[in-house]
Amino acid sequence: MKKPTLFIFSGLPGSGKSTLAKELAKVTGATYLRIDTIEQAIRDLCNFKIEGEGYRLSYRVASDNLKIGHSVIADSCNPIELTREEWNDVATSSDACFINIEIICSNKSEHMQRVETRTTEVEGLELSTWGKVEDREYQPWVSERIVIDTAQRTIEESTQELINAIQEARNDLQV
Repeated sequence: MKKPTLFIFSGLPGSGKSTLAKELAKVTGATYLRIDTIEQAIRDLCNFKIEGEGYRLSYRVASDNLKIGHSVIADSCNPIELTREEWNDVATSSDACFINIEIICSNKSEHMQRVETRTTEVEGLELSTWGKVEDREYQPWVSERIVIDTAQRTIEESTQELINAIQEARNDLQV
């Protein structure tokens, strides 16, 4: 039996990360975990400032699914090395494979347009402004990952590039 895979998405708001993560979930049938949804639910239910709680809760849900053989897609900004290592550890400790995926939009004006015109799918979630996106801490990557640049590309083109890159990274993945 093939090991499940944890697909770990990373990228700034407005890069196309959630769109591609959901497209991959449709294609693979993997469980989709969106940190924004989890963190907003915690805010709504507990009424306190979220720091690492959304990630920690998501690690547990992802681990439960991986341990029963379900692949998982983790959709989060994942901006620092610490969270990147923690996601990798979730997969390793659950006897699963992992693939890190960074989504970028290299065209600054297109990225800004996306951020300024998007609407939220998560009830109650306050979206980032372009200023907040530019000021956000996002550490450079030091480990291997798939990088998909969504600038001036359709969702279909970016999704196909992602699927091709995943197949190259893991030839036994059935997508």
